[in-house]
Order: sequence, then structure tokens, then C-alpha cells
Amino acid sequence: MTDVQSLMNVLSTTRAMRRLKTDPVPEELIEQILQAGVSAPSGGNRQNWAFIVVRDRQIKQRIQVFYKRAFDEVVGPHYESSSPPPGVTIEQFHRQHAAVEYLTEHFHEAPVWIVACLDSGGARLNYASGASIYPAVQNMLLAARALGLGATLTTRHTLHGSDVDSILRLPEGVHSYAIVPIGYPMGRFGPVNRSMDNIVFEDTWGRPRDQ
Repeated sequence: MTDVQSLMNVLSTTRAMRRLKTDPVPEELIEQILQAGVSAPSGGNRQNWAFIVVRDRQIKQRIQVFYKRAFDEVVGPHYESSSPPPGVTIEQFHRQHAAVEYLTEHFHEAPVWIVACLDSGGARLNYASGASIYPAVQNMLLAARALGLGATLTTRHTLHGSDVDSILRLPEGVHSYAIVPIGYPMGRFGPVNRSMDNIVFEDTWGRPRDQ
């Protein structure tokens, strides 16, 4: 398999892995994931990010309380009252809900978390705020996949962001934008098969692409 084929395989099989084993993850693998993260672009090349590697079970348990509270208040009711999105069967939708619920209950058991933080520099948050941190998170997800590790991007804790940021002792002006739980997956990686129909247009909204 060529380098290009290997890259495309990683890109097309990086699924959200929400069921993770509790086995320890070697430090050298976490270092590679972090290096992938800091290799990402950021707005103005300011690199105004920070990453907290969390292994302390007590810290994770305290944060899991707010993570579950957000599920009980928002995420769970949303799943129960929503229909599957286009292209997703009801069975697939139920499986996803079950996986999300599993992660909620076992969030603190993932052996390693990487918390992605951004220093706003006193600026007001806006649509572009995440542009300087989420590319780094995606790089880390891809690196984890390449190393055979499961991971997922989760932002649910931000519903109780001030409480979580306080537990992490973030200074004023710094906020956590994502928590990435990392561990060896219980399931297997597989292709992410999604249609581009009705979501990719040519030049203007709604105009079919020229094939």
C-alpha cells in the first residue's frame, strides 16, 4: 500500500470509537498523538492552544459527573425525540445512541484523556473561535487511528464548561474546547460510508455538481 493509499485508508476509517478498553496506553503513543496535534495549523499561526493529558482517575470522575448531567439534560432527550438523520437507518441510530450512552457511563474509565484548550486572549468567542483548536484535535484523532487506538471528539462537557474548566484549573481566558478519550477499542475499525448526495453542491447552494 502506497503512502497515499495508507493516508486515505486512515481518513476513511477514523470512526468515533466510544467503547474503549481500560488497558494502559504507552506514553510513547500519546507523545506521537500530541506531536500530530501541535503540527496542525492555527489562526495567524498563533498556536494559542494547550493540551492537558489527564490520567488521574479522581479528576476524570469529577468531570464525568458533569458529562453525565449534560447527557441527562440535553443529549439523551435529544436522541429520544429525534428521527435518524438522512442516510441513517433506525437501527444505526439506536446503535449510535447506545454507544453514546455507554461512553457517558464509562467516560472516566478511558485510560487517557487529552483536553484541548484555547487561550482567547480576551477576545469574544465567535464562529471562528474553534478554527485554531479543532484542526489540532482532528490531527490527533487521525494519529490515534493510525496507531490502532480508539478515540472520539466530544464537546458535551462545555454545557458545564465553567465547572469543568475549574476542575482542570484553567487560568482566566483559557477554555477547554474538546475532550478526547483515548484507549484501545473494543470494536473494530471500519469504513465510514457516507453519501455526498444533497450535501455537496456546485458554485451555489442546491446546484448539482458537474460529474
